[in-house]
Amino acid sequence: MPAGLVLVCDDDSAIRTVLNQALGRAGYDVRTTGTAAGLWRWVSAGDGNLVITDVVLPDENGFDLIPRIKKIRPDLPVVVMSAQNTILTAITATERGAFDYLPKPFDLKELTSVVQRALASPAGKRDTTTERREDRLPLIGRSPAMQEIYRVIARLTQTDLTVMIMGESGTGKELVARALHDYGKRRHGAFVAVNMAAIPKELVESELFGHERGAFTGATNRGVGRFEQAEGGTLFLDEIGDMPIEAQTRLLRVLQQGEYTTVGGRTPIKTDVRIVAATNRDLRQLIQQGLFREDLYYRLNVVPMRLPPLRERAEDVPDLVRHFLRKAEDEGLPSKRLEPEAFDMLKYYRWPGNVRELENVIRRLAVLHSGDVIPAAAISIELKEPARLADPTEGEEPTSLGAAVEQHLTKYFLAQGEKLPPPGLYDRILQEIERPLLSICLAATRGNQIRAAHLLGLNRNTLRKKIRDLGLEVIRSLRAD
Repeated sequence: MPAGLVLVCDDDSAIRTVLNQALGRAGYDVRTTGTAAGLWRWVSAGDGNLVITDVVLPDENGFDLIPRIKKIRPDLPVVVMSAQNTILTAITATERGAFDYLPKPFDLKELTSVVQRALASPAGKRDTTTERREDRLPLIGRSPAMQEIYRVIARLTQTDLTVMIMGESGTGKELVARALHDYGKRRHGAFVAVNMAAIPKELVESELFGHERGAFTGATNRGVGRFEQAEGGTLFLDEIGDMPIEAQTRLLRVLQQGEYTTVGGRTPIKTDVRIVAATNRDLRQLIQQGLFREDLYYRLNVVPMRLPPLRERAEDVPDLVRHFLRKAEDEGLPSKRLEPEAFDMLKYYRWPGNVRELENVIRRLAVLHSGDVIPAAAISIELKEPARLADPTEGEEPTSLGAAVEQHLTKYFLAQGEKLPPPGLYDRILQEIERPLLSICLAATRGNQIRAAHLLGLNRNTLRKKIRDLGLEVIRSLRAD
């Protein structure tokens, strides 16, 4: 075997063909099958150095197959593919012992990189006893940006690495911190959240580390700090950029030595707490201003996570809206739904308050709107947007792909409240439209470049050149049934 034998299991013959060709070009031997039974025969016979399997198979769930594989061949790495792209999918893959999880559609170069890493470092046994909360998803969204967040969370749940979550207000930083705790090995301990911006500066140290009786005026009894409350669990330090310098020095000692002293105390106290910090500020700028310790920044920024603002994942808006409407219904409100046009308005809005703002809008509409169907007009009033500017495509169905692109861009710019787009329109349109346009057309034709070229009105050789220049992979066009 030149570089290892890869066993591929997927009921989609197109995916099997593409993976067979791509991995073969990379120097691997490949066997493909469309059933779990076929994969199991090879694994039980001792064949293969790596397994790549879909979750939904015709004869067995791929997640149920992984423990069986691990029982007889614990060092055989398994990579899971799935179109069921939620955080529970990523977490379940990790819990069952998968080496990695790839959401569909995926990038072929990324898959090849995962295969290389898996063969270089076998997965081995992993903890499969995590109790999952399946009643509610802690995070909502299937966009590529959220898929990457899910994958990072899945990799971090079985570690104690310090995490720094960065993102605008309302993007869900505390939800990510809770997911790291609830699905991790510290889930049986306490999750304690502290907002640094909400505590008076003179009380921050006492709040975090506790105080002894008589440590300061008014300290009539010993005070328990948040570190003590979070012992064995997770301490979430929100808005860490607002922490006073004095408290930063104490926190640095905890991260360096694993111990602290209470305010007014002299005896060091050992602590076993996982730290997850979050900020919506630029900490590097605060460092330059002398407001944040650089050494503390590097101690906290072990694993950085950036949460995308809602405007960067507008495709998640419909799922979020339906989630918030179900949540309102669970709280006793009547069942409601939105007009299709209303979803378009919500997707094109900028959402300066991000997911928090969207939730507030939907909850208000669920309470105040009397009808079962919430119309687009109600959304427009709720968002306090002025009457729409003249839109040349308003009320018209796009008659061509070019017209659809034009209509999308027009709405995009109008939604930003700009009468005219900013300079550099030509290059920006090419950058924002060409790559996704080609990817969508390839997906619509299931990777058939001749049909995609015809749909686009391009010469086949021109399309091939654009695919090569843009670094697109045909695998991105494949969809799971």
